[in-house]
Amino acid sequence: MIISNEFAAVDVAVDDTANGPRLQIRDLDTGASTYLDPLELQSLVWVPHRDLEPFLDPSAYRWREEGSSLENGHY
Repeated sequence: MIISNEFAAVDVAVDDTANGPRLQIRDLDTGASTYLDPLELQSLVWVPHRDLEPFLDPSAYRWREEGSSLENGHY
């Protein structure tokens, strides 16, 4: 399912190829994707929106150079 607005476009799907179902989210602009398991998704329900604001700044993660600490699994 594609979800988009004037700021972003993502493809969201359920992935069953791992040990259990998880949500796959793919950025349609860059092709980058991530997977969220049920615990991660449930945690999002309890996080106040104001605590997600740092993630809404694309300059924090999106335009980092290849080999940056984020791409190596470190923040």
